Amino acid sequence: MIRLVTAGESHGPQLTIILEGMPAGLSLDEDLIRADLARRQIALGAGGRMSIETDRAAIVGGVLAGRTTGAPVALAIANANHEAWKGKSVPAYTTPRPGHADFAAAVKYGYDDVRPALERASARETASRVAAGACCRAMLGEFGIAVEGRVVALGGAPCDGADETSVALIEQTRKEGETLGGVIEVVTKGLPVGLGSHVSADRRLDARLAAAVMSIPAIKGVEIGDGFALAAMKGTETRGRMGGLAGGITDGDPLVVRAAMKPIPTTLKPQSTVDLATGEPAQTVYERSDVCPVPRAVVVVEAAVCLVLADALAEKLGGDSLGEMKARFAQLPSTCRLSPSAKTFWS
Repeated sequence: MIRLVTAGESHGPQLTIILEGMPAGLSLDEDLIRADLARRQIALGAGGRMSIETDRAAIVGGVLAGRTTGAPVALAIANANHEAWKGKSVPAYTTPRPGHADFAAAVKYGYDDVRPALERASARETASRVAAGACCRAMLGEFGIAVEGRVVALGGAPCDGADETSVALIEQTRKEGETLGGVIEVVTKGLPVGLGSHVSADRRLDARLAAAVMSIPAIKGVEIGDGFALAAMKGTETRGRMGGLAGGITDGDPLVVRAAMKPIPTTLKPQSTVDLATGEPAQTVYERSDVCPVPRAVVVVEAAVCLVLADALAEKLGGDSLGEMKARFAQLPSTCRLSPSAKTFWS
């Protein structure tokens, strides 16, 4: 029902976003989208680019007089850093960084320079998802559905991503020339019972959420509810720990999704690699990167969740306009609008 296509490179002129399937009549403006884009640019753990770019998504299609028309919503985010690269001769980058797409993409597409790989594989693309996710967040909000995320672990230690211990850990990691990963938790409240389906594998909402979150650069693991911890429990101990999904269908409890983010492989500390131009052993060349992308990635994971849930809601309700969807939402059986369980998140 709702489909996202993005285009653009890290240092190209702009990122282009096409969001198809949004209902007509949704109030949408650039300030609303900018709020989420600003969250993606928070300073804690961020690299040097965040002092260069101030992201703003221009709405260039699908919205008239502040409301969606039902046509695809088109957005554009200019890359301010493009001017520093425009028209300049850039030396070939032939020393792939371990853990990045550099080598595999160079082999797959026949590059003799890995820069085309890192330009598109860059997490810069996630600005596109955040902008599209903000549109879907606005749609979900019309139905009383709220999506909120936070950092719950850094470097293997439980934490609140903004506490003093986290700041100190990130700064120490920076001094060591290393990088740091962590875990992000996203909780969604207000979902009706019945989004998703058990009848086919590709319609299961947990599968769709996992695919969307795993597609974010550097995400290496996804769990719903207590996820891997469930494997150590007995059956009677798991009640209330399923994260709001049963058989791939929302069950009325808060939806809980966690994402494990690896440390970015780009480090100030050199790593062993090979120069593709000569075939000789070499050391990696540092490319500007985050020390710890986890705090900035919270809104990216939220966006991925918003995109999937907006699609599932549109699938459940149908309708070409927001008014039509709201009328159908109001007609859902009362059993589809059960209050969340007594388990409380972040209250």
